[in-house]
Amino acid sequence: MSNITRTDVVIVGAGPVALFAVFELGLFDMRCHLIDILDRPGGQCAELYPDKPIYDIPGYPVIGAQELIDKLLEQIAPFKPGFTFNRMVTSLERLGDGSFRLTTDEKEVFEAKVVVIAAGAGSFQPKRPPIPGIEAYEAQSVRYAVRRIEELRGHDVVIVGGGDSALDWALNLQPVARRVTLVHRRPDFRAAPDNVNKMLALRDAGALDLVIGQVSMLEGEGGGLSAIVVNGPDGATKISCSRLLPFFGLTMKLGPVAEWGLDLHENQIPVDTEKFQTSEPGIFAIGDINWYPGKLKLILSGFHEAALMTQAAKHVVSPKERIVFQYTTSSTSLHKKLGVPD
Repeated sequence: MSNITRTDVVIVGAGPVALFAVFELGLFDMRCHLIDILDRPGGQCAELYPDKPIYDIPGYPVIGAQELIDKLLEQIAPFKPGFTFNRMVTSLERLGDGSFRLTTDEKEVFEAKVVVIAAGAGSFQPKRPPIPGIEAYEAQSVRYAVRRIEELRGHDVVIVGGGDSALDWALNLQPVARRVTLVHRRPDFRAAPDNVNKMLALRDAGALDLVIGQVSMLEGEGGGLSAIVVNGPDGATKISCSRLLPFFGLTMKLGPVAEWGLDLHENQIPVDTEKFQTSEPGIFAIGDINWYPGKLKLILSGFHEAALMTQAAKHVVSPKERIVFQYTTSSTSLHKKLGVPD
């Protein structure tokens, strides 16, 4: 099989616990590749509340959620992990040599000796807006995520929403699409003020359209979209378009993980508290997706779980190698890995 990405560890998820796992695994010379359904690292912290203050991260009396993600990315940079975004792992199988093969919804294939599930409360999946008949267009004209910008080149694109995702893509697609129209139910936005100002400047320059109202109807045939109807303060407006991108938020579901043959406990994955291994040897679960007696759904707890999981994962990746415990404060070999100057 060609075009297979091979690594030591595949991590399903790219939230804060997954990112810290890269650090711990990297200290033991294990290469990591992370796969996440979102379009960037950070999980809930980046997608749902990037500006939310967090008060229980050791050493930080307060730190913003996105700032925490930025710090974790800086911390793991020496280990050069691979990232694949906008993808869902749809299948997992064990190979004859004991390793694992994972396949995404875009048919990309990854092979690794260890799998770490760090998918938070499950996979983020987009909320379908309450627009009659939208299902008929989802396979062709309606997209809930932008996976390849070039696929939207030359299209008349309508983006619906008022959060960061909607504003980000309105700005990113404006130079690519033939025309971008942003539709939001009210003139106030939940996105970063700088992006709102950039969008309004493009609107004022005639380079982007902004329509206030709610989408009430889709027009087209055979899955191909030709126009939408927006009900606004001044009545109904018809907007010609060939692609619709609704950003109505995300919901969390366990998703395909439930089909991987792992023991489950109320939509969570039971693990032991020595290795944080699942019912399947070589597959570990850390963070909010796992369960064990006394489990606390805290980022802090997930960091602890990542450290202990690493010890067990090393035995799987390098079964003949003796593990020597070292402290990052005093180990010259760890300093070298981290790029700490002598």
